[in-house]
Amino acid sequence: MFQRDYFMRMIEQMSEVVGQVMGLRQQRKQEEALLVIDELLDRQFRMNGKLIRQLSDADLVRMMTTNGIVETANLHAVALLIKEEADILTELGRQEQGYPLQLKAFHLFMRLAILDAPALLRTPSEEAAELETKLGIYELPRETKLLMWEWHESDGRYDEAENVLHELAEDGAIETEEAVEFYRRLLLLPDESLLQGGLPRDEVNEGLERMRQQSTQA
Repeated sequence: MFQRDYFMRMIEQMSEVVGQVMGLRQQRKQEEALLVIDELLDRQFRMNGKLIRQLSDADLVRMMTTNGIVETANLHAVALLIKEEADILTELGRQEQGYPLQLKAFHLFMRLAILDAPALLRTPSEEAAELETKLGIYELPRETKLLMWEWHESDGRYDEAENVLHELAEDGAIETEEAVEFYRRLLLLPDESLLQGGLPRDEVNEGLERMRQQSTQA
């Protein structure tokens, strides 16, 4: 009961803050909007905003895990605030500051989606998909692509997972055996799931055979 009440309060608070930030952005008061975000980051969580920005996404997940349970509402709220801050910085032409925050928010939303965390304002996957589009103009780091691969597979978008897998393979960022295991996992799924995920069984078999051949040639 306590967790549900807390979650509902977090939804209400985030709705209010995001609405306030959007209003300020529409009035071209971006600096004021940044102050609103900064104040909430400092006040709401067990660490200040400066530390939140410095920690990696993996560190933030660890910091917001208690007795093995991830505090997904807090993590989602942090990701939302960081995403809003990144958008404002980009509007102000400060992409060099906005890009790493966008990337961190993207990582956090993907991790939340993999954890099957409930929606706050939108689902983690919806938030991640928006950021994936915005970040599409960049060559993303290996760790981002690895997380994208896992996220797409966990969400049942097997064709998207395969696309990221091909990028990783071309970059030499994964072992061939990891790719082989991906196709083996898919072969355990029913035909209907594979079709819904955009990768029918014959294409899975083709991918598996292709990776096996690369493995023997290596």
